[in-house]
Amino acid sequence: MANTDKTTTDTPKPGRKKKLVMILAIALTALIGGGAGGYFMFRPTTTKAEPEPEPGAVIVLDAVTINLADGHYLKLKLSLQATADAGEAPDGSKALDIAIALYSNRDMAELMSNGEREKSKHELKEKIVKAYTEKKTKLVMDVYFTTFVIQ
Repeated sequence: MANTDKTTTDTPKPGRKKKLVMILAIALTALIGGGAGGYFMFRPTTTKAEPEPEPGAVIVLDAVTINLADGHYLKLKLSLQATADAGEAPDGSKALDIAIALYSNRDMAELMSNGEREKSKHELKEKIVKAYTEKKTKLVMDVYFTTFVIQ
């Protein structure tokens, strides 16, 4: 009698092949995802920061008296730090006009705290630097308060 049973030990079980394909797919996905994540996390940044301009002359402006709210006054004297690219000293009338517009009719209490004064100084600096920038060349790089008296 011959053995007609066709089962052999060489054929893999049907569920085993699916598991192998699943493991390979997961490993391949993990490798690709890990490589892409590593690239985006550790790639060099392409944005170049503008170099800080070289300081030039300091322009001392005349003191101005500005009306605050509730009958108070602010005596303000500014100095502008020009850049070396400015050549001759820029005219300070734009800076004084910006300062008068920024501080006019503000509350005295608002300007008395150090935090609010620094915040307003930063805002003033941004506006003045923007006003004195010509063709991407900064003519003024900083603003200094030399007198700041509230009465």
